[in-house]
Amino acid sequence: MIISDIKIRKFFNEGPMKAVVSVTFDGALAVHDIKVINAKDKYFIVMPSRKNPDGTYRDIVHPINAEFRAELEGAVIKAYFDGLETAEFSDAKDAIEA
Repeated sequence: MIISDIKIRKFFNEGPMKAVVSVTFDGALAVHDIKVINAKDKYFIVMPSRKNPDGTYRDIVHPINAEFRAELEGAVIKAYFDGLETAEFSDAKDAIEA
């Protein structure tokens, strides 16, 4: 399975959640609401989930093996940092032009 596109939907400055991301696979399947989390100086992703009646959460979609999870996590975190640099450059440019 090939990751064909990663879009950062929203950045967050406060708290451990840093971004919400959508990933497209093989140009044919999109997974929305993957979260980029920063906790204890480590970045990782959390897959979309829903709350069960007992208050626990269950992933709606998730990687089946550690190898693909590592590939997906690495690609999403790289896209997050790339997008963060672009957003910071854009903010700086807007400040200069104002």
